[in-house]
Amino acid sequence: MEAPRIRRRYDHRFRDMVRETGDVELAVRNGVPRSTARDWSRLASPKVITLDVASMSQDDLRREVLELRDRNARLLAILRLVVVLLKVFEISLRHRRVPNGEKKRLLLRAVDRSKDVLSLRSTLRVIGLTKTRYHDWKREEECELEDASSCPQSHPQQLTAEEREVVKDMVTSDEYRHVPTATLAILAQRLAKVFASASTWHLLARRNGWRRPRKRINPAKPRLGIRASSPNEIWHVDTTVLRLLDGSHVYRYAVIDNYSRRILA
Repeated sequence: MEAPRIRRRYDHRFRDMVRETGDVELAVRNGVPRSTARDWSRLASPKVITLDVASMSQDDLRREVLELRDRNARLLAILRLVVVLLKVFEISLRHRRVPNGEKKRLLLRAVDRSKDVLSLRSTLRVIGLTKTRYHDWKREEECELEDASSCPQSHPQQLTAEEREVVKDMVTSDEYRHVPTATLAILAQRLAKVFASASTWHLLARRNGWRRPRKRINPAKPRLGIRASSPNEIWHVDTTVLRLLDGSHVYRYAVIDNYSRRILA
């Protein structure tokens, strides 16, 4: 087996000196092959990224770590407050339109800046924006609002945002809780509110998780029946029907004490 080739390594400061002076013989006198020295003199200096913390003392590094920890804690607290406010007030772009192109560009710019820290999926989940709608915004769409997924009635059968809100209010309203969803679609057409089929109402309710209000009308049945406090206070009669081979029926009666649960007769 051939021995692995050993690559020589040189200090980058020595290479920079040869590039700046152009003196190839200087490198050759110090044991560098002439071909390697010529490559150093011809090639441009590569861009080197250095860390500023390498020259800092330990006290400065500790101080900077403490400041960064404090700043990180404040940012986390602010982020928690913002997320809670979004959930409490139900602020989401899922069923909202952004008609202003400038505001939309600001939102896309903020999403692009957050990609370095958060994934695209997590960022879109926080603001309530679907991935498909995000990519539609990124592409140039032929729509006045630059939002083809929410452009009002870009198709004749497409419902507007106002009509979807009416559907949501009627589906989740206590006033129409006794009306089936299919009948609710017909009622909305008679009231000239929303002209959509029953299948569209079912699809919207299932996709958005709209729950019909359900309230108990009948009182809850008691779990415990009649209970006697002493023997022979309450009797029960249990009847058993027996069918014989000739087709006739025989009735057997059992008298049961409610307190002891024994058959008395």
